[in-house]
Parts: sequence; C-alpha cells; structure tokens
Amino acid sequence: MSSQTLVPACIALLLCTAISPTWALGAGTPQANQQAASQASTSARSKDESALKQRQPEEELQRALNEAGSDRAALVRNLEGFLKRYPDYPNRTAIYRALVEASVQLKDDARAADYAERMVALNPNDISTLLLAIELLERRDDEASFRRAVSYSTRILDLVQRVSSSERSARVSAEQWELQRKSDLANTHFLRGDLYFKLRDYESARKDLETSYEIFPTAGAAQRLGEAAELQKDLNTAIEEYARAFALAEGKNGDVSREEIRKKIGNVWRLAHGSEKGLGEYLLSTYDSVTRPALKKPGRNEGAKELSDFVVRKASNGSAYPLKEAKGKVVVLNFWATWCGPCHALEPLFAHVAADFHDLPDALFLSANCDEDETLVAPYLQKDKMTTEVVFADGLDRLYSITSYPTVIVIDREGKIAFRSIGFQPDAFERDLSAAVRRALDKTNALKSAAP
Repeated sequence: MSSQTLVPACIALLLCTAISPTWALGAGTPQANQQAASQASTSARSKDESALKQRQPEEELQRALNEAGSDRAALVRNLEGFLKRYPDYPNRTAIYRALVEASVQLKDDARAADYAERMVALNPNDISTLLLAIELLERRDDEASFRRAVSYSTRILDLVQRVSSSERSARVSAEQWELQRKSDLANTHFLRGDLYFKLRDYESARKDLETSYEIFPTAGAAQRLGEAAELQKDLNTAIEEYARAFALAEGKNGDVSREEIRKKIGNVWRLAHGSEKGLGEYLLSTYDSVTRPALKKPGRNEGAKELSDFVVRKASNGSAYPLKEAKGKVVVLNFWATWCGPCHALEPLFAHVAADFHDLPDALFLSANCDEDETLVAPYLQKDKMTTEVVFADGLDRLYSITSYPTVIVIDREGKIAFRSIGFQPDAFERDLSAAVRRALDKTNALKSAAP
C-alpha cells in the first residue's frame, strides 16, 4: 500500500475553507444611525465584538497568504507565525496540510513529517492522513521515525479489521466489498511488514509479509520474504520465496522486476548448490504451483478408480455424461486443450478415424478437454466445430496419467490401455489408431465367441 501522493497544489485554494470571504467593512453612517447604534443593547455590542474577534484571525491568515505569494519559504514562515499567535485556530488541519505541501516542495522532509503527525493527532482515525504521515516518516530514514510509522500502520490495520459489512454501499456488491477488504488487509500487513524489515526486525517482518501473501499472493510480498530469509541465512526459504516472486512478477514494468529477482535467486541458488544446475526446472515447477491453483477445476470423480465409474460433463452445455455405459466397450479418448497447436492439427485426423467406426456400437470416441480455464472452451467450439463428442476430462487425465497434449489412448473391454499416442504424428496417426481400435474390437469379439 502506498501512501497518498504528495502533489503540488495551490496553497491558497487549499486554505480557502479556513478563511472567510473578504470582509466588506462599512463606511461611516449617518448621525441618525449613530444614535440608533448608541442605543443598542449590551448584548448586541457583545455580539459585534465577538464577530470582530472572529474576523481578526481570518484577516491575518489572508494577509499571510497574500504576502507570501508564490514564495513557499515565505509561506512556511508566515503560516508558522500565524500558528504561534493562534495555536488553537479551529481549522488547523488545513494549515498543517499546506505546511506539509510547502515543506515537501522545499525538500524539508523533517518539517513535512512533523506537520503530518500533527494532522494525525487531530484526526487519528483518518486513514489517508495516517498513510501520509507514514510516507513522510519513511523519508526520514531513521529508527525513531520507522517505529512511529509502525504504530500508525498498526492503527490502520485495526481500523481496516473493524470495518463492518453494514457500512457497505448499496452500489457495491458483497463480493466486491469483500475483495476490497481482503486487498486492504493484505496491503496493510505488507506495509507494516516492510517497515519492520527496514527496522531489521526480520521475524516480525516475516509474520506480516506471510499474512499478506496468504491473503493476496503478490510478487512484492514474496520478494521481501526472500530478502528477509536471505539476511537470516535461511537459503532454502529464500530460494522458495524468490521463486514465487519470479512467478508472479510482470517483466520490467511491474512493481517488482523479474530481472532483478532472477539475479537474486541465481545468487542464492549458487550459494546453496554451488552452481545454477537445476534452477530452471525448479522455477518452472514453482511457476506451475503458484499460478495454476487460481484456475484449477474442482476435484471431480476423486474416488473413481475405473472408466465406468466416471461421470464427466459435456463441454457443449455442462450436462452430466455418465460413462457407466462404456463398460465392455472400446473407448478412444483424445486429450486436448484449446491452447495446444498440435491438438488443433490432430483433431480432424481423430474425427476421420471416429467416422470410420461410427456404425459400430462397441466403439466410443470422446474428445476430453483438459483446459484449466474452462471458459476458453465454449468460444473455441463455436469457432471450430468438432464432430466427436467433447467432454471435460474431469479427472480422466489423472486416471490415465496424461502429462502432455495431444495424447490419444485406446481403452479395451477390460479397461486397460491398449494403445497410446503422444504428440502430433500426421503420417502414421490415422493408420496406427485405426489398427489399434480394430485389434481391441477383434479381441472383444473373440472373447464373446469363446464364451460358453
């Protein structure tokens, strides 16, 4: 979570709510009016005196702004002088903010942080003000400032945790509200963890950063966790965290540079293993484990041990497609994915073989889709009309240990794999698949003939 950006602003405009419009003081009055005024009640005179006292600081503040003009150093002097004369001025928050803005422009971070903390004292539950103070304290880069920033981040975390769903706007859905709340929690834990890291309190840092990562996995949290582990000489954990950061980073333009993480993990891997041998395979494995769970389909047919135990879904409409009727048949399965180029090329060849056996009830041809993101399948089928029945694999890929695409297998009558073809082999595919199906059917017929 980054604090509110400090953007140069028109100081006079910022303070416009702190001062009243230019006061139009009346000229002299006729004698009759003077006599009337002299007869006014003591209460009326008291009110006039009170109004005059209220106008006085407003007028002085206006003069302070006018005299400073565009000179920010003069503005700081004038506003600080005004605060010395009127330390209890009602709208001090606006003046403090103007002093913060001017001090930042003058690169006086210490003064800017001081006035930001005064704003916090006046508005202790204003998250934007707390974030502003944290950012400015971080700029001071000293232990005392970091510790005060930690206390403010803890206050923000408490405020975020106490937010109730009853405060949700009717224009925001419950899902959006919960997503934003989780994001706020993750960002606040990251903010405090990062501050602990700068204080070299690595144990506290890791607790907050791990919580942040668990709520919303980010490259930033993983990288900081890797750096903390590396500084604590925990090389294996550092490797694991850097690998996660590498998987989640977005090139050179994201918040975390994948190129920088590549250097970090390469260095730690060499320290742990003596060379970078095996690092590439480890990064690919981590990438799969980090990025795929978000799209992973629910575990279907977990307890199924045989093909006939499975109930898969038709890709066309999601309806159930029980495979219990497949028992005793020769089943031909084409495992494919929308992103797989060779699968596209193989599909018409598979369809041609299926057409040859269309009139044989003992032969069942299915195309089993294995996309992790099932939303990709319907648009694909609308564009490329597949003639064989298309179902979601729903665990069939697990049953038959499918690890690459396309893979075509033939299951015989006994439920055993009688043929397996991996990859795209156009010259021999149709011939070999047709022969395998015929052998399985002939075996089925021979068994039927031999039965008493």
